[in-house]
Amino acid sequence: MRILPIIGFLIIFGSCKEETKELTAQQIVDKTIDNAGGDKYKSAAIQFSFRDIKYSSRRNNGDFEFTRTIVDSLGETRDVLTNNSFERYANGTKLSLADSTVNKYSNSVNSVHYFVQLPYGLNDPAVNKKLVGESKINGKDYYEIQVTFSENGGGTDHEDVYMYWIAKEDFTVDYLAYKFYTGKGGIRFRKAVNPRIINGLRFVDYENYKIEPWKSVEMQTLGELFEANELTFLSEINTEDISVKPIKPKKD
Repeated sequence: MRILPIIGFLIIFGSCKEETKELTAQQIVDKTIDNAGGDKYKSAAIQFSFRDIKYSSRRNNGDFEFTRTIVDSLGETRDVLTNNSFERYANGTKLSLADSTVNKYSNSVNSVHYFVQLPYGLNDPAVNKKLVGESKINGKDYYEIQVTFSENGGGTDHEDVYMYWIAKEDFTVDYLAYKFYTGKGGIRFRKAVNPRIINGLRFVDYENYKIEPWKSVEMQTLGELFEANELTFLSEINTEDISVKPIKPKKD
């Protein structure tokens, strides 16, 4: 009969060991996306305003359409990015654009939608994820996920490096940073603020910071530098007038 308590102990010990098994970068990101809305992203129409420009996205079973609408003294300019094309319209007339211009505008439209709808974009095919460590910021424990992009599908800025601090307790992206090389280059560090849930999807605004000089700064040290007030505040990044409407998924 003494063997029964031993067996019970082994079962409990094995369960505890399984629960404390280290998560992979992919598992951490999957949990973070699930926490922010999960499958609701896949079939949704989202509208928002960013810096007085209107944006909309529509995803349905793998197909997507991202738009940007700018209204100024010259009228309305509308950009439309889909899985297969980019088109620009000026007051309803389609414009003929050089390939270099198409790439520039496509990346610009995609970038805004990418940041606003994080963390969903972290599972895009061109994204390479790596768990590089763990840290503590303001007393809270985080996974440090480094993201790079494949040249194929990663856009013209595929050499940029990103870091995401994902809370171990509730799997939210509370901080992110990126090192970019276009223009003069630099590092930006963002703190997520004003989290809210809109029709099942999680959105945040950001406080935006920089550091100079930046070239020798290791991305993993940015949390410590933020706590030590070594970063320079640049701006608030606010997403406004957000609406989310579910779409009935189409069949394959």
